[in-house]
Amino acid sequence: MDTLQSILTAKATRAIDEAFGDVLSEYESIAEVAPCQQENFGHYQCNSAMKIAKILKKNPRDIAQIIIDFIDPLSVEGDLMIVKMDIAGPGFINIHIGPTFLSKDLNHALNSEHLGVSLAPCPKRVIVEFSSPNIAKELHVGHLRSTIIGDCIARVFEFMGHDVLRLNHIGDWGTQFGMLINYLKKYQPRIITGDKESDLSELTNWYKDAKKHFDEDEEFKKESQLEVVNLQGGQEEALLVWKIICDISRKAFEEIYGLLDVKIVERGESFYNPELPKIVEDLEKKNVITVSDGAKCIFLEGYKNREGNPLPVMVQKSDGGYNYDTTDIAGFKQRIEDEKADRIIIVTDAGQSLHFKMIYDAVVKANYLDPKKVRFDHVPFGLVLGPDGKKFKTRSGETEKLIDLLSTAVTKASEILKEKMEGISDEEAINLGKILGIDAIKYADLSSHRVKDYVFSYDKMLKFEGNTAAFLLYAYVRIQGIKRKKNIDINELIQHTHIELEHPSEVTLGLHLRRFGEILEAVEQELLPNRLSDYLYTLAEKYNAFFRDCRVVGDEKESQRLALSELTGRILKKGLELLGLQVMDRM
Repeated sequence: MDTLQSILTAKATRAIDEAFGDVLSEYESIAEVAPCQQENFGHYQCNSAMKIAKILKKNPRDIAQIIIDFIDPLSVEGDLMIVKMDIAGPGFINIHIGPTFLSKDLNHALNSEHLGVSLAPCPKRVIVEFSSPNIAKELHVGHLRSTIIGDCIARVFEFMGHDVLRLNHIGDWGTQFGMLINYLKKYQPRIITGDKESDLSELTNWYKDAKKHFDEDEEFKKESQLEVVNLQGGQEEALLVWKIICDISRKAFEEIYGLLDVKIVERGESFYNPELPKIVEDLEKKNVITVSDGAKCIFLEGYKNREGNPLPVMVQKSDGGYNYDTTDIAGFKQRIEDEKADRIIIVTDAGQSLHFKMIYDAVVKANYLDPKKVRFDHVPFGLVLGPDGKKFKTRSGETEKLIDLLSTAVTKASEILKEKMEGISDEEAINLGKILGIDAIKYADLSSHRVKDYVFSYDKMLKFEGNTAAFLLYAYVRIQGIKRKKNIDINELIQHTHIELEHPSEVTLGLHLRRFGEILEAVEQELLPNRLSDYLYTLAEKYNAFFRDCRVVGDEKESQRLALSELTGRILKKGLELLGLQVMDRM
């Protein structure tokens, strides 16, 4: 089904064309329809009259009345969609949707596998790059944001029918590997021979030790630099040690992705390495390269450093090496030419915004990306803060390991459920605690506006009141409890039940359910997961109000209200799944 907003926008557009077509023909997007901020005024609001009045130099309320006179209140099937329109303030048109029309739409949604949400009319090839940790370094709380924001965005695009490739651009190449390869050969040879196993925590400590040797021991530094040459040249032993390092890291990453229920395709920097010389050669042929102090650079208009000097995109260093700029340019080129991307989305912390703005301008200048054909979005996010308002760290001052963060949340959630649920076994407390704990962490993050910093608090995120995962899960569990109490075949009931909205709380809930598609379209455009979390929180609140005001079990409208509850449960579950959260049937 088309969204109510798109239907009403089309109606307003036609009305304006019929009433003022010749006069306003040179103006685009004159029709503006959005949900009313206060539902007691109406369901939707058209704000076009003021804009038209300014153009025509006429009274906006008079213009609003003309628009109302031309708006067709019927649906395409001939049902009365709009039951009332009135003018407020300087010329706002408040639109009221009829409960009979809304009831029909909800019955369609209830019998739809896609919950009444229309698939994208023109599916796109969408590349979403997120998470992107570095080999030999543990995932920390900063990676949490990139991972779950990117996963949510990918889930929404997949649900809307797009062809999505989820990419993990891992830092698995560069000069630091020469240092680590040399260290393992010298001090941990049993790892290379396979006589000893290791984990990422130990590997991270070895990395720190190797860096200390590299900084203090000139001989070790020279040997490490030679190992970089060996690795880049494809020497067998260097590649073997590099693969061992990557495998240890990958195992730890996959454990966390499993806990977070995140699926992602690894494509590290090493994937693009063979293409980097060709990239530089091609850029030179296109005359976009300028040599500066021996380095090959792209200078873009408008970018300067703090001293006011031109800030370059460096594609090859003076020593002949490559860097992130080169790899990211190669990534764009590959995704457009080989993957045939229509839209590229990269999720990183806000500190990389300038980098990706420059890389985007560089690939446009090099004609690798045509802005008219391919849309690029850098999706920045803020910091996770501790209770002191500073960057989140452990008590010892170290960066918090993500695996420790998740494990603590699961433990705390299990303890809370043990207190709240009578007769729960230890095993069930652990299983449900895993769902609640991970959900709580994800939801606390995703419900925050992603560009803002937020304060991490186990106590706050595990509360059963307010805008938390527990509150939403409890709303879902309540609906499942009603079905269990009735012991009915819900699918059988749906086939023989027609929802008819009458009570104001039914209408309010029904209208919100119908807006699910609008919210998903907004997430597609704005890439803000909190738009979806806000929708779900409001849905839970509206269901609670409906449950308070309208008796479900034992009422003459029992079947209809059970069906309305079922649709609420299904949309609540799907919305939580799109955020990357799991549900439970009891808590």
